[in-house]
Amino acid sequence: MSKEMINESILNDKIRQEQKESRIDHMTYLEGMEVLESDVGETVTAAAAAYDYNRYTASDVRRALDKENRTPEDFAALLSPAALPFLEEMAQLAQAETRKHFGNSIYMFTPLYIANYCENYCIYCGFNCHNKIRRAKLDAAGIEKEMQEIAKTGLQEILILTGESPKMSDVRYIGEACRIARKYFKVIGLEVYPANSEDYRYWHECGADYVTVFQETYNSDKYETLHLEGRKRIFPYRLNAQERALKGGMRGVGFAALLGLDDFRKDAFATGVHAYLLQRKYPQAEIAFSCPRLRPILNNDRIHPMDVHEAQLLQVVCAYRLLLPFASITVSTRECARVRDNLIRIAVTKISAGVNVGIGGHSGEEQGDEQFEISDTRGVDEVYQAILEAGLQPVMSDYIYV
Repeated sequence: MSKEMINESILNDKIRQEQKESRIDHMTYLEGMEVLESDVGETVTAAAAAYDYNRYTASDVRRALDKENRTPEDFAALLSPAALPFLEEMAQLAQAETRKHFGNSIYMFTPLYIANYCENYCIYCGFNCHNKIRRAKLDAAGIEKEMQEIAKTGLQEILILTGESPKMSDVRYIGEACRIARKYFKVIGLEVYPANSEDYRYWHECGADYVTVFQETYNSDKYETLHLEGRKRIFPYRLNAQERALKGGMRGVGFAALLGLDDFRKDAFATGVHAYLLQRKYPQAEIAFSCPRLRPILNNDRIHPMDVHEAQLLQVVCAYRLLLPFASITVSTRECARVRDNLIRIAVTKISAGVNVGIGGHSGEEQGDEQFEISDTRGVDEVYQAILEAGLQPVMSDYIYV
């Protein structure tokens, strides 16, 4: 190694050390962040930390499967390695519960990314603030143009997404997007940065129906190593986002861990317990799960998914269904068409279609780069037909305001 390379390596090490020392405490709220008087978050993380899935046996799984109403302890057994030999029976039971509560309906929607500016440094994410990507933010006219194109497909539900930058995508900007969406869609979801309950209340008044927040991982120590800068670094603020959204009047909330970032069984267990506890605290809330697996992103060869194969993904989906039979479960275009088509036959009740994860892509004028690579590129008509071929009924909207 040359002297210049050695000096550069020493300099880089020094810079990394200085950055590490300047990082904020990931467990301490920043100024302006609403602190809830709630023990739900602490209960969830304590349960996840104590979860030892290797202690469960085939007998534990058998008892859980034989029950009609399952507890978090039953859920823990269904997520354990001991449950894998029971996967076929789990799938049959999950399918029966799905049909009982949802019939043959599969709800369709599409995401709309309106901005990709982000102030966070999350090492696994294509939007992270240090990535050299094309940044863009749609103005009101651009948002409306995108929504008009999506509405032409017949879809009546949209999920609005931004990068996590309150500066570039402030509360009023997101609210304006919701107001525009209300002109074209019957159901509006948000997947944006966590906010205070008063902000969720404002977005709900503007037309938003539900909020989805990916906790990414419920392991706070691992979370700290993945989220190095920005407001997202504050673990408990993100953890309590769904409860703040419900306090703000949102009709529904969605839960997800990014499977493969850490121990997927512990993260899936924490996700289920989190939803279970909030459902009991807020019985009027509509509960939803997403089951995303980590996907490749631009400019990142440093982090690789921990193994979550198709059998493990199916196990997680079925366990969610058997814990909360009435919860909606979404499968995104992170998964290939074959996997998505199989999952809607068993336990998934909601599927995206005609997806473009760039900024401005629906109208053919893409201005900004995507967050991750999608796997299922089918259009709305193709997904609609696949649902019919599975003997199921595509549904564009399940909610009408009167």
